[in-house]
Amino acid sequence: MSSNTILIIEDEAVLSEAYTMILQKEGFKTIAAFDGKEALKIVDEQPVDIILLDLRMPHMGGLEFLKEVHKKQKTIPKTIVFSNYDVQKDIDEAFKYGATRYMLKAWASPKELVKVVRDTLGG
Repeated sequence: MSSNTILIIEDEAVLSEAYTMILQKEGFKTIAAFDGKEALKIVDEQPVDIILLDLRMPHMGGLEFLKEVHKKQKTIPKTIVFSNYDVQKDIDEAFKYGATRYMLKAWASPKELVKVVRDTLGG
């Protein structure tokens, strides 16, 4: 079992709860944020190993969050952009500001999500 901490940044409560259950079942510690502003406070206050990031959220979306973290921190936690928003220029911009991977939510099974998280963490 893992004890890596995953920050789930997802504005839809049902999805956030589902990802939390899936990842906790696999032994990960999870923290949930419902927009980029809330997530910024979390990354300022505690270390996280990986971020699961939606792009489209109220108050502060995923790209704005990445830009702010990029400005404030020397190293950005490994970040999986996990979104149904698949506009290539925004995906490219996410990678420019430190995203590690991109995954389309609609096509990801729970098993695939866990595999991508493990692969991103390096095992």
